[in-house]
Amino acid sequence: MANSPQARKRARQNDRRAARLRPYRTRASRAVRDAREAIADGAPESAELVRDAQSALDRAARRRIIHPNAAARRKSRLAEQLRESAAD
Repeated sequence: MANSPQARKRARQNDRRAARLRPYRTRASRAVRDAREAIADGAPESAELVRDAQSALDRAARRRIIHPNAAARRKSRLAEQLRESAAD
């Protein structure tokens, strides 16, 4: 537990910030999960779900919830999985 007044305030600020940003992190991770499941199942709407996931990752990166390079890496891997599933 924080002991100094400054540390207590910082802890409160961190809690508020985490609560405010949590929906963006959750939305991105669920969108990526849904896209991966659709690709694995060979669902026809998998391309749309990949686009949604890429958009959610961009939004999270814009708010610095995840690093922009991490968002780019995840988007690239999703696109690669989609291409590979379409080639089969």
